[in-house]
Amino acid sequence: MLEHLWLIPLGFAAGLLGSMTGLGGGIITVPVMVFLGFPHTLAASNSLLATFSNAVASTMSYARQRRIEYKLGLKLALLSLPGTIVGAIVTTDLAHEIFRFLFGIVLVVSAAYLIIRGRLVRQDKSKGRPALDHLSGLWMVFVAATSFFAGLTSSFFGIGGGIIFVPLMVAGLGMAIKQAAPTSQMILLFVSMSGIMVHGLLGNPDLLQASFMALGAFAGGIVGAKLSVEARERNLRILTCGVIVVAAAKMFYDALWGGS
Repeated sequence: MLEHLWLIPLGFAAGLLGSMTGLGGGIITVPVMVFLGFPHTLAASNSLLATFSNAVASTMSYARQRRIEYKLGLKLALLSLPGTIVGAIVTTDLAHEIFRFLFGIVLVVSAAYLIIRGRLVRQDKSKGRPALDHLSGLWMVFVAATSFFAGLTSSFFGIGGGIIFVPLMVAGLGMAIKQAAPTSQMILLFVSMSGIMVHGLLGNPDLLQASFMALGAFAGGIVGAKLSVEARERNLRILTCGVIVVAAAKMFYDALWGGS
């Protein structure tokens, strides 16, 4: 058990970031585990349990702050659940090099999201309470397809779907970002739980390792939700973007030139 204690601070750092930005801590935990030689199926499935733990803690804190749009979040979560099943099944049969390359792309998109998030924070003046009931048929199809893809991505890579759900809610549905990130964490409760169940049936996770990481992620989620109320995110986003870009470069290098 002692050899797994390092997973607690890893989970805490990932949970802190995931809670404050809505990204989900898998953006941190999965690359670290893959770089250390974990099989990608083990890294993704272990990360999902930490993501779930982080989402529980974050949702509890955000609920007390009354920053969650429950009705919309539940609808988006239900639309994403089929994708989580597909994602877990597909990643099991994927070559490790392909996983690294695809995850590198996800990391680049995550860095772009953090840059866009800064602009959304400065420009966001929305005070409305968006709902799917008033959307046109074509736009509803787009929201459903995007939610399905977010669920697939979350379960496939072991990450949160915040890089998809937050921009969808802010740019597409007109939600204030102060509500979008907390709502995204609530959605991850259902998305990660579904992914964990499918990965578990496939025999992918190591429950002892995942539990250590989940313990840290839970604490990180509580702290991150509290800090997000008054935190100035600029420095955090710059640092996180730098780390993500370096991790993406390593992923691409390992995938294309056979790094270990």
